Amino acid sequence: MLVALILLVCWPVAELLVAIKVGDAIGVLPTLALLIASWPAGTWALRSRGAAAWRRFGAAAAENKPPGREAVDGTLVLIGGGLLLVPGFISDAAGVMLLLPPTRALLRRALIRNFRSRLVLRAVRVTRRPQPYDFDSTAHDVEQRRLRP
Repeated sequence: MLVALILLVCWPVAELLVAIKVGDAIGVLPTLALLIASWPAGTWALRSRGAAAWRRFGAAAAENKPPGREAVDGTLVLIGGGLLLVPGFISDAAGVMLLLPPTRALLRRALIRNFRSRLVLRAVRVTRRPQPYDFDSTAHDVEQRRLRP
């Protein structure tokens, strides 16, 4: 919760500082033009890359293959396109990184590895606490009148 709050406060401040530095380096109008140009780029990315990811997801499902990779790719493309819609150079850089296939593949591998390790830890945690089970078939029904006081 604290990390989210810090990110919520620090991200806009960092975006503003970077925009000021870029404005000092190239000028105010080119900076504004770059910030405005990222919106159509984000819209294009969401439409074209998102549609391609959706087609790959559908093709994998049609071939009865698990579409896990395609689902993660589609999610990363959606996040990347959304970050391009947010004004700011840091979010634009992160969005472009998510839209580029090589960097997206690296992040996808890391996410899948992290998810698998968490899944294995949860499975181990569940199996360490044995649930009572009637292996000997010694359970029997209790008559209704014995259940009521």
